[in-house]
Amino acid sequence: MGLITQIKQKAHRNLQTVVLPESYDMRMLAAAEKVAHQKLARLIMLGDPDKIRSDADTRGISLEGVELVNPSTSPKLDQYVADYTELRKSKGMTEAEARKLLTEADNLYFAGMMVRSGDADGEVAGATCTTGNVLKAAFQTVGPAKGIKTVSSFFLMVTRNPLFGENGVVFFADSAVNPNPDAQALAEIAIATADNFKTFLDVEARVAMLSFSTKGSASHPDCDKVIQALEIAHRMRPDLQIDGELQLDAALFPSVADRKAPDSRVAGRANVLIFPNLDAGNIGYKLVERFAGADAIGPVIQGLARPVNDLSRGCSADDIVNVVAITSVQASYKPAQA
Repeated sequence: MGLITQIKQKAHRNLQTVVLPESYDMRMLAAAEKVAHQKLARLIMLGDPDKIRSDADTRGISLEGVELVNPSTSPKLDQYVADYTELRKSKGMTEAEARKLLTEADNLYFAGMMVRSGDADGEVAGATCTTGNVLKAAFQTVGPAKGIKTVSSFFLMVTRNPLFGENGVVFFADSAVNPNPDAQALAEIAIATADNFKTFLDVEARVAMLSFSTKGSASHPDCDKVIQALEIAHRMRPDLQIDGELQLDAALFPSVADRKAPDSRVAGRANVLIFPNLDAGNIGYKLVERFAGADAIGPVIQGLARPVNDLSRGCSADDIVNVVAITSVQASYKPAQA
């Protein structure tokens, strides 16, 4: 059974409410029909209901079971405006500015306030909006998870070698968001990814903090950052299996781990790889995807109080369906608080 199939089954078993702000994109409409038909989530689409229905009818798309909400006429608008104004008052936000943001055509801020208030469990956007705008709105509305300040991402890498990770599945982080995380951010990325690994695979994470050094084999400030991140992660979440600094071969190959890190519970068995910076993480996942033929699912956003996931603007309707299922599974899980 493929990983996406497993994720869809988990989403179906524990339905969550996911809001789609970009209702005027035809891919979103086609995806909404599939999500509703497969019962992967309870869907809310934002926009003018008459236009949404007309666009769907024109293309023979059924939106049965999908809730349509117009932000401009929603009975929740005034409360969201008041809440957002209070949330951003230290930045000088006025009620008029908040109302304008919450009724903008892209609907990102209204969707974010729905998620923050619990009127939706998660959000999927980015088919037409830029990643920067999706994440900015999410950070200003949903905000970071308790004890976490770093919003980051991970890829679910499905390799063709069952000896790697967990039956071939390895999570890579951060490969899409943070260019050069400091030690604190790196620790938070490790913790968030470990929790998500357990969420999706029902298996405990074994997290390797990667470096060009293994257990002091090299001395450099870049290695020191990883060592500091490990210490922080252990203080924040002593329940998790996290070790470092480890070179990639020591993290994944038992024969190498036996020589380089014989006392490690993670070395040689890692199923989560934490890269020291975005250069390494982005290059790493693309190498494995292109050279090894692995499937790269993501990026999946993490570190927010509730899940908001970003799409590629070149996504297909099926891509959107998959990300909705991923978001629904994320929303169903309540990780341990730091």
